[in-house]
Parts: sequence; C-alpha cells; structure tokens
Amino acid sequence: MSKLPERRELRADLVQRRRQLTPAERVAAARGLRDSLEQLPEFLTDKHVAGYWATGGELPLNLAIAPLADRGQTFYLPIVTKSGGKRRLTFAPWATGEDVESNDMGIPEPKASEHIVEANKLDLVLVPLLGFDRKGNRLGFGGGYYDRSFEFLHGQQRPAQPLLVGVGYHFQELDAITTAEWDISLDYIATDKELIDCTGGAV
Repeated sequence: MSKLPERRELRADLVQRRRQLTPAERVAAARGLRDSLEQLPEFLTDKHVAGYWATGGELPLNLAIAPLADRGQTFYLPIVTKSGGKRRLTFAPWATGEDVESNDMGIPEPKASEHIVEANKLDLVLVPLLGFDRKGNRLGFGGGYYDRSFEFLHGQQRPAQPLLVGVGYHFQELDAITTAEWDISLDYIATDKELIDCTGGAV
C-alpha cells in the first residue's frame, strides 16, 4: 500500500464500494453509526463536536448528530481555508436546516459565519475516511487537509484535545496502512458495526 499507484487503486475501489450501497443500506448504516458513537462517553458530553457533510457515499452523520442540540452541544462543519499557500480546515457552527454553500470542490460549507473556530478549540472531531486499520491509521483522499489542520497533535500524548474519531463503514477496514511522518492517527473509529478503541487503553 505504500506505492502511490496501489493507493490510487485502493481509494478507487473503496469509493466504488461506498457508492454501490442502496438507500436502505445507508439508512441502516447511519443507525448503526449512531449506536457506535453513543458508546463513547465524550460524544454524549463534549460541547464542541465537529463532523463533515457526507459526499461521495460517505457514511451520513444525520442520525448521529440529531440529538446534539438537545444535549446542549454545538455541531461544526469544516471550512476549507488557505494558509501559507496550503489548504487546511477551520470550523463553523451548523444546525440541520441552516443554509450551506458549495466550496470550489463541490462540498457544502456553512455560509459566512462570525463564529469560526480553529481546530485546536474543538473537543471532538468526526473524521471522514476511505480506509482504516485498528491502530488508528487512516487512508484519506490524499489532500492532507486533516493532517495539516491537526498537526499540532504531533508529539502530544494521545488521546488529547480534540479527540479524533474516524467514521467509516465496517468494510473500509484494512489489515494495515503504511503511514508517513505527517499522518495524524485517530483515537477511535466508529463504524456502522462497532466502536474501535485505538488508544491502547490510554486514559
């Protein structure tokens, strides 16, 4: 998996498998994801929870995040910004039904907000992925947005703030992912079938 052509093929295969899911399978997966996330105490109590707008067959968060407002939690969506010529993510509050607008990659973002939050101010982040292994390694789309945005976690004892929770279908699990020095690992992975603790029992 360390070779780029192999990674491209792997990404294409995983994207294709996601896109082939039926609407009923997506709904069932969304229910399963909510059950998995609610096994994580922090998901029920952390005040500032970020996620993503599901595109390209990604596992939808709608059922999982629906109760957040009633629990007094704020949900955030990422906004792609440029810093030093490189793209990274900041986050803006968003609630179901509020307006969004597509960025230049076609991904919906909250409309201009005065309440932009930097990544290090979040408590918990639901991170999209294409593949994962049980050590918390993540295969993304290759853009490096999340790795750049959370690079401040390098060298910190994990779990730290924010808690990084990868989200994916159970069939996106891989035996092992070859990592690079800039890759940021995940603390947990929530799938439609289970919650996986990647912290090694760290408290």
